[in-house]
Amino acid sequence: MGKLSFLCSLCLAAALVPSVSAVAQSTDSSQTTNAAPSRNQKQTADQVPNRPAYLGQKPSPAHPEPATTGTVATPPAAPAPTTTPPPVAAPPATPAPVFEARNPYRPVSPVLVKDAYGSAYIPLDSWMYPALLRLYSMGYLDTVYIGLRPWTRRSVLHMLQNSAHSILDSNNDQAIAIYEDVMRELRDETGSITGMRNNIAGVQSVYTRFLGISGQPLRDSFHVGSTIVNDYGRPYAEGFNNVTGFSTLNEVGRFSLYVRGEYQHTPATAGYTLAQAEELSGIDQIVPYVPQSTIPQGPIAAQNPFRIVEANLSAHLAGHEISFGKSDAWMGPGMGGGLAWSNNAENIYSFRINRVEPLHIPLLSNLLGPVRYDFFVGSLKGHTYPNSPWVHAEKFSFKPTSNFEFGFQRTVIWGGKGHEPITLHTFLQSFFSISDTNKATKYSTSDPGARFSAFDFTYRLPYLRHWLTFYTDSEVHDDVTPVSAPRRAAYRPGLYLSHFPGAPKLDFRVEAVTTDPPVGPSQNGSFMYWETIQRQGYTNKGQLMGDWIGREGKGGQAWLTYHLAGNQWLQFAYRNNKTDKDFIPGGTTQNQFTFNALLRLRKDIELNGWVQYERWKAPFVKPGLQTDTSTALQITWYPKLHSH
Repeated sequence: MGKLSFLCSLCLAAALVPSVSAVAQSTDSSQTTNAAPSRNQKQTADQVPNRPAYLGQKPSPAHPEPATTGTVATPPAAPAPTTTPPPVAAPPATPAPVFEARNPYRPVSPVLVKDAYGSAYIPLDSWMYPALLRLYSMGYLDTVYIGLRPWTRRSVLHMLQNSAHSILDSNNDQAIAIYEDVMRELRDETGSITGMRNNIAGVQSVYTRFLGISGQPLRDSFHVGSTIVNDYGRPYAEGFNNVTGFSTLNEVGRFSLYVRGEYQHTPATAGYTLAQAEELSGIDQIVPYVPQSTIPQGPIAAQNPFRIVEANLSAHLAGHEISFGKSDAWMGPGMGGGLAWSNNAENIYSFRINRVEPLHIPLLSNLLGPVRYDFFVGSLKGHTYPNSPWVHAEKFSFKPTSNFEFGFQRTVIWGGKGHEPITLHTFLQSFFSISDTNKATKYSTSDPGARFSAFDFTYRLPYLRHWLTFYTDSEVHDDVTPVSAPRRAAYRPGLYLSHFPGAPKLDFRVEAVTTDPPVGPSQNGSFMYWETIQRQGYTNKGQLMGDWIGREGKGGQAWLTYHLAGNQWLQFAYRNNKTDKDFIPGGTTQNQFTFNALLRLRKDIELNGWVQYERWKAPFVKPGLQTDTSTALQITWYPKLHSH
């Protein structure tokens, strides 16, 4: 387990050496970034450096191009002896059509686009992620890193700029529609006519979501499962629920500030009885029972908090976003979940160093390709055994080819009141731990922490590069990597078909997931996402930070989507989850069917509605077959940002 930490540390050190040298060059003057051309705008060869072959050859000085005035040039006739009429002003030239949502621009260099501007992260629940993942699986967006999300606004802009010519010169209307809709969303990032990005400030979104639930839902991802997943740990209960919030965006030079807050309303609910809570606490080996956020004992009063969902102050430094605050994280290639990290739980407050642009490391990148990495460290809330531990997570992702990406990730939960202090010494001890630990060490102040390692890859399949993408996420507890211990690992494999032959607007995605390794008998929930010391495990405020599948679970998801536009679609989804009966008495079975519609009433008004029907059996919670229906409607307004 520790060897991976040591290798990651060497990679991080090697990565930062060339990055730091670039700081001096980028501090005094920022490079300008050029927006990509619209599908409607024509270019001459003189405008395009390193002109691609598909745009034709650049005319030589000896044979200049004729003027395109619409008439054939003829030799001038002898001037007639007539009175010269008074001069008439020439009519103004008609400008070439420019995509209406963007500022004027200059052509894109075929090399990787970089600059020194700071940029905010795009929230994980944005429509842009499924749209951009589809664009990648169509054979474009070669510089994207699927296993490291979120992406910043400028990193997405650069991905699109580097793929602009191949997208716009293709006959793929679906890819062009995605490109134009995302570029419209990022129009403030493309800069002014001088090529310099202006300062950006203002309210980015205002939204409200009405959610009605009929029937008793499940909300215990650490034990029996959840009815609503990947929703930032928002509370919900039977009856009327509401979320009303806003987000603000500010970007000035190297600095950015993004804040998203919301009011949340949830009605009162019964929760677990005392007997149920004590039994679950015994399963988790927390005896005697004390109230805990991972066990929602009732009765639970109505909730009406105002919560900060994201609040991130960041500075851009040599291709990195260095930040403090609350920000999203998703480490894995899956759409339905991330074994290492997802937005199933509320975000944590952390310090973060994220390499948001691909980095070429001499020698290493010649073999493994450009690299991206992410590191953050912060505190976990809702833990009582021990109280207030901390967590750090780091990941390195490589791209040997434009069609293949792989990454290694590690998460360590350490410290806590009554166990060991949170100090630089204990952090370094957990970060550089290089060996297994015995029982005496685990219970001492030298404990390196609960260690989890992940490996994932994404591959656009040969002969189907523009159609089919295969990917797998995996994670193991207390082993160096899932590669070295495949039979002890959890898995989430997936397959994505970006469009059907003869039906270009239709796509299909399917993922399976398990956290119940085949080695030996059931572990009674005491393996994946749980640990001997950190018995409330991989949670923040009671919800799993990793995959919603939970402990000793098996299941899967499937999505069939019909795309009306780049940012509009109709979708049918299915989700299944089974929890082992040796872990939860009687086990748990969930089956969900969801219909979702994402529409734009206007360019700045988004409507997102869904209906979900669920059937579940969980004898421990309630005997017999149970059903619930969730109906939600969210309206989001995107005001125009101010650009100075």
